[in-house]
Amino acid sequence: MTKTKLARTLASGRLAITAECRPPRSGDAAAIKKLSAALPPGLDAVVVADNHAEIHGSALACAAILAAEGHAAVLSMVTRDRNRIALESDALGALALGVDAILCLSGDHQSLGACPRAAGVFDIDSVQFAQALNRMRREGLDFNGRKVDPLPEWLVGAAAHPNLQPIELNLLRLKKKVAAGADFVLTQAVTDLASFTRWMDAVREAGLDQHVAIIAGVPVVGGGEMAAQLKSVPGVRGIHVFNGGCESLAAGVIQQAGLA
Repeated sequence: MTKTKLARTLASGRLAITAECRPPRSGDAAAIKKLSAALPPGLDAVVVADNHAEIHGSALACAAILAAEGHAAVLSMVTRDRNRIALESDALGALALGVDAILCLSGDHQSLGACPRAAGVFDIDSVQFAQALNRMRREGLDFNGRKVDPLPEWLVGAAAHPNLQPIELNLLRLKKKVAAGADFVLTQAVTDLASFTRWMDAVREAGLDQHVAIIAGVPVVGGGEMAAQLKSVPGVRGIHVFNGGCESLAAGVIQQAGLA
């Protein structure tokens, strides 16, 4: 298993604190280093977005530069834009560049984004992607069953959507991600504490919190108060700040919530 800072924090039982980073819409490495300096110190991980809503610079390149700057980077990878060949290649490339945590996402349909005429790939979905990464690190077999040596050591993450109804289908999706081998689950930004608490009650009742670390997302607007409340919800193992591309604002949320 990876020895990344996030993995160590989750294993210790301490509350993990993570924040979002959106790569700049340029090929300027200095711009990424500027983002790095704007992020709060002491984070357990920086989750690098992969072309969220807009076309940005390479998430892989951004994560690698952040890692070189001393951050524990989590690389988001959407299956919308890559087939299994590219997914496996980029995942191994990330590991070679010092990025040993991957957040597996299917991604919003391209018709909803900045380039609706783009062709979607969706060769596999996020659950199958997580399952393939888990198989590589556990069995040493790649996406096509060929041997991989040495075994890749990475942390595997998935996303969760607490507000999706009905709750039974919501939990079924989460169970599939847990069975696929996800080590942690990052939720969408929580804006309704009561609704999230009901979801967490169901998650604990199903025993899923014993098999995967739930990291609750908070928005940067109003996130300080929400984060302070979420950290007391049983089963929550971490807080993630969605800063909407304003990396410097994450520090305020963390301070206001008493998470520093």
